[in-house]
Amino acid sequence: MAHPYIPLTQEDRKELLGSVGVTSVDELFAEIPAEHRDPVFDLPKALSEPELLSYLEELASRSTAGLPSFLGAGAYAHFIPSTVDAIISRGEYLTAYTPYQPEISQGTLQTTFEFQSLVCELTGMDIANAGMYDGASAMAEACLMACSVTGRERIVLLDTIHRNITETVRTYAGGRDIEVVLVPPSHASLTDTDACLAVQQPNFFGYIEDLGALSRAAHEAGALFVVSQDPVSLGLYKPPSAFDADIVVADGQPLGVPLSFGGPYVGLFACRAEYARQMPGRIVGRTKDLEGRTGYVLTLQTREQHIRRERATSNICTSTQLVALAFTIALSTLGKQGLRRMAELCYHKAHYAAGQIAALDGYELASNDEFFQEFVVRCPVSPADVNDALLGCGMIGGFDVSDRVERGLLLCFSELHTREQIDDLVKALGEIRG
Repeated sequence: MAHPYIPLTQEDRKELLGSVGVTSVDELFAEIPAEHRDPVFDLPKALSEPELLSYLEELASRSTAGLPSFLGAGAYAHFIPSTVDAIISRGEYLTAYTPYQPEISQGTLQTTFEFQSLVCELTGMDIANAGMYDGASAMAEACLMACSVTGRERIVLLDTIHRNITETVRTYAGGRDIEVVLVPPSHASLTDTDACLAVQQPNFFGYIEDLGALSRAAHEAGALFVVSQDPVSLGLYKPPSAFDADIVVADGQPLGVPLSFGGPYVGLFACRAEYARQMPGRIVGRTKDLEGRTGYVLTLQTREQHIRRERATSNICTSTQLVALAFTIALSTLGKQGLRRMAELCYHKAHYAAGQIAALDGYELASNDEFFQEFVVRCPVSPADVNDALLGCGMIGGFDVSDRVERGLLLCFSELHTREQIDDLVKALGEIRG
């Protein structure tokens, strides 16, 4: 049932302002410096629709989006089945919001249930929620959940985790005065004050962590073991559940979600069944109505997150359900064999490239550790200069990690790269001299 929009009257505004102790809207925003309160926007004159389209086409022609790209570092271009856009573009999905009323939201609830089921199959965990904002927020929520489960107030992160994830965890933990410490994988020893050990697999540099040893280190100290996993890698590697992970998170972007200036993405979140009551967000369940018909409902959501936030296990109040649907469609379309093939292609193409680059004069692999689809190469000149030279050759280079590895460049390869593109990259790198 639609509700009419009734604007506030002057009396309403006066009452609202008075309740917070001010007499005018200007007084309400007085703390904002005057020069920033009502800025003047220097906008160009209005354009007609044909003029605007022509201008946007001209801007698009300057883009490097169509160039071969070897940039990963947390956002990845993979094959997206055509079924994804065909289904998520349907009006009932594009306009769907949080399904508070199950009697009119069965379609949305069912797709959420399928999403949760696939996340459990993918990670090997007992239970999954309806999704988080992205991989970084999922990791932060997992660490806070570990604090709630253990009653401890110290989070341990490996220093090989993506810095964006690390900073997100620090931001979440800061509001609760929870200590966050970074340790290298070789010194991941915990004490009985630590709530969890959180790791990224593969790590930020693309290499495979020893999950078995790290899991033992966490559990020997009575802490939870939290793993942030690349979902595509699970087509080839054992799931975190095989290493006794307690909470598994991931960014769903690599499956079904295009690169789009950093979002929107969807965070995957799964855990052991015994921790379900501490899980953030909501869980959709399948049941039967009084007539025996299948129905879907919000099985679990902590209402405190809406009305008593100080008592909530989490303050997340929504989920990126359209993106979760894209993930669900992509993974369903690929199937087990398709996901495995995608992962195999990423692995073999990355290793072919690594072998070719390591043979170039002035280049060397930064590590001999096992990697999946990314690795760090030491360049003969600064990575910034290498990337400039590659752009001049019509390709986008890697991610500059010289602040962590001397002259380090993080390169990424996927099933979308052709042999010709990889050979062109190797040739271009070989022409860059120190």
